[in-house]
Order: sequence, then structure tokens, then C-alpha cells
Amino acid sequence: MKNTERLKTVTGEELMNEPIRPPNFIVDSLLSQGLHILAGAPKVGKSWLALWLAVTVAKGEPVWGMSVKQGTTLYLCLEDSTLRIQNRLFEITEDAPANVHFCTESRVVGAGLEEQLEVFLTEHPDTSLVIIDTLQMVRSTKRDNTYANDYSDLSALKKIADAHGLAILLIHHLRKENADDDVFKRISGTTAISGAVDSSFTLVED
Repeated sequence: MKNTERLKTVTGEELMNEPIRPPNFIVDSLLSQGLHILAGAPKVGKSWLALWLAVTVAKGEPVWGMSVKQGTTLYLCLEDSTLRIQNRLFEITEDAPANVHFCTESRVVGAGLEEQLEVFLTEHPDTSLVIIDTLQMVRSTKRDNTYANDYSDLSALKKIADAHGLAILLIHHLRKENADDDVFKRISGTTAISGAVDSSFTLVED
């Protein structure tokens, strides 16, 4: 018989006796550690909201009255320029903190992005929030958006979030067509995108 690696199991008794660890919330009761998606139509304000979240969490200020876990934040604003981010910063704050970082270029998932994030997190171990704007910008153009590829890409990012106890928020798009009045069914891509994340948010105009 081959020298096969054994499965690592845990018994029901061990699980029942394991102390319950409360979830680590970056924004209390709203955004926990793990992988999350914020989807919305074009020009609805997703990037403005992402920028405000990055700055607010870095400052340690409440988000809509909810306390935050202050820490370094990283905003991959991959569809913007530094000039555009600078102009927006002046619109939302008078004092951008030194612990919010911006990046307008990165590798894609499976071709260096994971390693780039690991290097940043090693250099900034107090990081609590990473925002990737947009998800499509870190997808490989060489791969089809199949269920398997969607799940593989998002699982790679979730693994990083879970390993470091931080939140990764992916900015994404909504499809134009209605889907049984359920806005979450309009999230672009396969159902693997909603299935691989810990929570989904949508930003829509009333």
C-alpha cells in the first residue's frame, strides 16, 4: 500500500468541547474577517464608498454608528489614477492617515497577486481591511469565467483573508437585467461568486 497521507479529522466530542471563538469583526456586526463582495451598477458610487471605508477604518472612526477594528488598510484602486484618488480624498477628508495605502497596479490571481498581498501583509501585520476595486481587474484574461474558475479565484483570496484575520472586500458589477426582483441574482458572473464569499452587499439606486 502506498504511503498515503492520512486525513486530519476532528471528532464530534472534540468539536463540542472546543471553546467558541466569536467572529472577528472589522466593522461591528457588518463586515467580519473573510471575503466579501460589494456589487453595484456603474457610476452608482461603489468606488466612493470603498475609498471612504478604507480611510474610515484606518482612522478607527465609526462606520454608520458601528465601531471598527482600526488598522492598516489597503485599497487596490485598479481602475483609477493617483490623481483621481487624490482629488477624491480631498472631497471626503481633511486628513488622510498614513496607514491607508493605495495601489493602482497589481498582478492577477494565480499570477502573482497572492504573493504581492502576502508581502504587504508581512510588512503591515496590523492590516484589517483590503479592498480590491474591481474584481474583474484581478481576474486572468486567459481564463473563462466558468464556475470552477470563479470559485478557484475567490477561494485563493478567501484563504488569505482567513489566514490573516482580516476582511477582503471585492468591488464588482451587477448585470443590467432584472432577476426575479432579487438583486443578488444580478451579481455578474456565475453563482460561484456568491457561494465563495462570506457575505454579499449590493449598492443600488432607489
